[in-house]
Amino acid sequence: MRTPGEAVVAEVNTFHPTAGDRASVCGRLDAERRDTESRIAALHGDFDAIVEANALVAVDDEHDPEGASTAFERAHVASLLARARDHLAEVDRALERLEQGDYGRCERCREPIPPGRLEVRPAATACVRCATGADR
Repeated sequence: MRTPGEAVVAEVNTFHPTAGDRASVCGRLDAERRDTESRIAALHGDFDAIVEANALVAVDDEHDPEGASTAFERAHVASLLARARDHLAEVDRALERLEQGDYGRCERCREPIPPGRLEVRPAATACVRCATGADR
């Protein structure tokens, strides 16, 4: 059973979305989605430019002093691209949860995710306690 102080803290940290809240969250998630799509397009351009530049010269990554840095650069951009794609999928899942009425609940413990966390990480799927592993 909660003490009166705990009940107040729990209520402040609970996300009960109104129609206006849902519209605001949807707007933030849509903006995040557009930004991520733009980042993906830019990274595709960077990756294609690296590949194209390397196609113009016969590069032997093993023996060419520039080959290692070229390979690193290509791998780095590929990694950033993969992370951006993963983030886009997270945003899409957050939009699905919002549509289903399950947005703002921790997928692990089912407790509400604090509004401040959702403000900073709108696609968050875990409360702070579960995200940090505090209950392990």
